[in-house]
Amino acid sequence: MENQQSNSSLKAVIAVLAILLVGSLVYIFKVSSDVETVQTELKTTVSEKETVMKDLQELKTTYDAAIAENTSMSEELIKERDKVVGIMSDLSKSKGDVSKFKSQYIALQSNMKALIAENDGLKKQNTKLTVQRDSTTVVLVAAKKTNEVLVTQNDELSKVVEKGAKLSVVNLRTSAYIVRNPGLLRSSEKQIETDKASRADMLKISFTIAENQIAKTGDKTYYVQVIDSKNNVLGDKKTQNFGDKTLSYSFATTVKYENKTVNVSENLPGKDFAKGTYFVNVFDKDVLVSKSSFDLK
Repeated sequence: MENQQSNSSLKAVIAVLAILLVGSLVYIFKVSSDVETVQTELKTTVSEKETVMKDLQELKTTYDAAIAENTSMSEELIKERDKVVGIMSDLSKSKGDVSKFKSQYIALQSNMKALIAENDGLKKQNTKLTVQRDSTTVVLVAAKKTNEVLVTQNDELSKVVEKGAKLSVVNLRTSAYIVRNPGLLRSSEKQIETDKASRADMLKISFTIAENQIAKTGDKTYYVQVIDSKNNVLGDKKTQNFGDKTLSYSFATTVKYENKTVNVSENLPGKDFAKGTYFVNVFDKDVLVSKSSFDLK
């Protein structure tokens, strides 16, 4: 009887232990499953976070490249790039759901595509404008060079015309004369050429103004300077100022020039002419246009 009771108690204990064992196994299985689920969720979250971070980094790189081109949209691009940097900072601190950051990335990506497209359009327009500007610059430079050449040619032509328009004084000659019956009527006056200083009463200076069709017509004044062997200016010994230059001359002669050859002859009376070499200079204002010399014995 007692053995039967002991066996019954033992069986009851074993049954209880079996139930507890089964319960423990069920609990352990459930806990393991929950851990695996959490680990899987954590792995998924980490993977998604890395993916979003990588996408954001690519956005930032794209903006950095566009900003480096320094276009008129640089300020807008910098603002959008800074938004990306802010979201990347928030994402790096986040330990939970990243769906919010995915949405923000999608919105930023859309803005980026629009801004980059607009920036590319501006670059193309700027490139076109640069080409047009360069072409215009080339044309302007060529026109400037052509203008400079024309100005130079015009200056040279003006100088040639100015030089060609100047009158030429040629055939300058001077002779000494003995004057017989001076003071009487000119028709009875006799002039005998001489080379003797002691006998000379007058010097006759003559020259020719050559024909020039492009020279200005009108009255033309020449200043004649006769210098004896003692370096004295003969005649009136007048002076004329031309700017900062002063000319001492023997006499002045004015002729009417009409683009045709004009012969000029003037007499320079005197006495006690010195022996030696005389110099005769003809000036157009202060410019020496002809010169010659002669000797008196």
